[in-house]
Amino acid sequence: MAFDWRNYIVYIAFIGVLIYFSVTLYDEGFLSTSNLLNIARQTAMISIMGVAMTFVISTGEIDLSVGSITALSSLTAALALQAGFGLIGGLAAGLGTGLLVGLVNGFLVTKIAIPSFLVTLGMMEAVKGLAMWITNTAPVPIVHSTFNYLFGSGDIGPIPILLIWTVVITVIGHILLKKTAFGRQTLATGGNEIAAKYTGIKTNRIKFIVFLISGLMAGFAGLLYAGRMHSGRFTFGEGDELSVIAAVILGGTSLFGGVGTVIGTVFGSIMIGTINNGLIIMGLDVSQQMIIKGLIIILAVAFGRKTLKK
Repeated sequence: MAFDWRNYIVYIAFIGVLIYFSVTLYDEGFLSTSNLLNIARQTAMISIMGVAMTFVISTGEIDLSVGSITALSSLTAALALQAGFGLIGGLAAGLGTGLLVGLVNGFLVTKIAIPSFLVTLGMMEAVKGLAMWITNTAPVPIVHSTFNYLFGSGDIGPIPILLIWTVVITVIGHILLKKTAFGRQTLATGGNEIAAKYTGIKTNRIKFIVFLISGLMAGFAGLLYAGRMHSGRFTFGEGDELSVIAAVILGGTSLFGGVGTVIGTVFGSIMIGTINNGLIIMGLDVSQQMIIKGLIIILAVAFGRKTLKK
């Protein structure tokens, strides 16, 4: 089989970005352990949502509501903790919020046959409004030290908890996509839905499940935001849906379905985080960072088109 460098573009680009910032920002401490671990912390939530988004996009669908779900989940978890329901109650509230929104998304897409772009675009606004409404835009502090340690701000030795969660979710997602019947059915659904139906795959059920997974992981990301910042806020996850989709497409998953890679997604997320980190150290302002981030998304879609015929 001939070597196709385009299949490894995210890894080549990541190495190039790392070398560039390592050379230009060497004296600024870019390669310091603390900065590299900080990149891992900053990209953890995007990576985890990206793992789930890989499944959604692999079926030929999309989920634009993940950023809003993280905000609402952080708030419901914080409110549950504040009300005295304890660690389990906080986890149940946050994850349950994500699952509920994912369930609604999946139902509207598979049972009512509304395009996922429209469903999740509307849900993005509705969930964001709900997050703002339930606390009147006020943050909800979290003083539960165990929750904050386990879901955001803790370290095991020199390794951040957020990095450990990223690795765990990545391994689970990779195995699920590449080593199980569900993963094969997910890719088959996105590759050719009609053919998949003729082989006995219940494509609507597959799509419903991937939206549940996406909602669950967005809810989990909300817990990580809350644990890291010691509060729930309606601003968490704002704009994350674009970063997540860019990471997935940059990683090698086809925007049109049928091809997916969890490992590539995580590398795409880390590359975007590395670029953001390098630009901040270089002193670029927010507007300049937004311009470059937009260009990255365009490039992600451009490279994603190469998998259309695969």
